[in-house]
Amino acid sequence: MQPYDYSHRVGVEPISWERFEALVRQLAVQIEPDEPQIVLGIARGGLFPATMLSCILRRELYPVRLTRRFNDAVVRQQPTWIIRPPDKVRGRRVLIIDEIADSGQTLAMAAEEVHKMGASHVRTAVLYAHTWAHPRPDYVGLTSDALILNPWDREILMDGQFVTHPELAAALKFQHPSSPSQTAASPASE
Repeated sequence: MQPYDYSHRVGVEPISWERFEALVRQLAVQIEPDEPQIVLGIARGGLFPATMLSCILRRELYPVRLTRRFNDAVVRQQPTWIIRPPDKVRGRRVLIIDEIADSGQTLAMAAEEVHKMGASHVRTAVLYAHTWAHPRPDYVGLTSDALILNPWDREILMDGQFVTHPELAAALKFQHPSSPSQTAASPASE
């Protein structure tokens, strides 16, 4: 299994739960005038903002999974459909949300699929986008080229102990190669 490429990241951007909430609320204000009828959340990370947005906007949420990952490791160059959008998108105004637009490829593939399925209107949204993301999502909470530290995936449970996610630890080390020991920023430090 290949590691994720963090070589383009510049700096580290820790996101607290409070900042996450503020970013989702900011997205909701941007999105509301577009009047989406259905929210599709791209699992896994995209379900966090998608769930909150679907509650704020009072719209039905449907999870989809389009990913390069399997068992929390990058295993494919191209995203692959695991769970496709429901037929309910036909003739509807659809919002597709993910947590980040890195290359923009996952959102573009999801939008293309929903268009093919007959949605009347498709928009995309992310909490974060890198400047190189193309195509750029319709709605973005934060544009940053930093390594984003989400509050939900900083630590994993290994052998009964919470430890920094190994992929995150490697990415942090890449960001600060001279530091002997890098750990994920704790929520209290934000």
